[in-house]
Amino acid sequence: MATCSNCGAELKPGKKFCTNCGTAVSVLATETEGPTDAAEQLALGEKYYNGEGVPKDYEKMVYWYTKAAEQGNAEAQNKLGFSYAKGEGVPQDYVKSVYWFTKSAEQGNAKGQNNLGICYKNGEGVPQDYKEAVYWITKSAEQGYALGQRNLGLCYSKGDGVPQDDVKAVYWYTKSAEQGDVGAQNNLGIFYEEGKGVPQDKEKAVYWYTKAAEQGNARAQFNLGVCYKKGEGVPKDKEKAVYWYTKAAEQGNAGAQYNLGLCYRYGQGVPVNCEKSVYWYTKAAEQGYALAQSSLGHTYSTGDNVTQDNAKAMYWYTKAAEQGNTEAQEYLKNLKK
Repeated sequence: MATCSNCGAELKPGKKFCTNCGTAVSVLATETEGPTDAAEQLALGEKYYNGEGVPKDYEKMVYWYTKAAEQGNAEAQNKLGFSYAKGEGVPQDYVKSVYWFTKSAEQGNAKGQNNLGICYKNGEGVPQDYKEAVYWITKSAEQGYALGQRNLGLCYSKGDGVPQDDVKAVYWYTKSAEQGDVGAQNNLGIFYEEGKGVPQDKEKAVYWYTKAAEQGNARAQFNLGVCYKKGEGVPKDKEKAVYWYTKAAEQGNAGAQYNLGLCYRYGQGVPVNCEKSVYWYTKAAEQGYALAQSSLGHTYSTGDNVTQDNAKAMYWYTKAAEQGNTEAQEYLKNLKK
């Protein structure tokens, strides 16, 4: 029972003042007398996480997750593990994260199993162990957890902990994609576009790219833009290409930023606008995108609708050349002659 430090009266849960003497009290102090049921404790933690009916407060969130987790609530154990992994409400601690993910996973919680698998895959809080990662991710995937299915597809795609197998990768990506997982939808689109694990089918590639792009996945938006630019799987449509490039570019996708710069430079799907072209080249170049760096070098070297600037040209050509860009390397080679 929590009591007032001034008058000793019992404090009422959720009250900001002692109802007996009016002394201000800690809300958290009164809430230690809150729910004792694990499910209710979990729900209260989630309210603090989402700011539902209370101000967002990650420390209070962790307090209630811990209460529920210590009673054996598997979902709370997973969420507590996630809090330690992200350092939300507590100092980041991968060892503690693994401890709680393990508690959750051993009770059959699919999210906890997936998260534990990822810890083993990345070597976070435990020694890296791809086979152990696949073991737990498979447990999760077989329960129908979409993220676990996508991660298992990724393991088969790369051969991490299992023999590389594109057919099995497609199987698990499809399971996940059909549940709406945007990462799996984009990956499945790539496999159909490239004919990996399935017969090549550009129309199906566009179908899955569109599913992911409409949910806001930047990689899928970029890939869909390329399909419209080239007319692969859809009729060629430069305006739609620009639309999807813009969506992806605004989220920071470097490939889309570069392609959008090209569209503005050459008037493909939009009127020519060299200022916007340089803007998007620069955005991509600053992320280390070699083609954009080289194009920016060329722009400053020739003074192509910008003030000619050899220093900037040299800077960007050098950046691109260091990544193996042949145009930039040739430019720098000619300077030395």
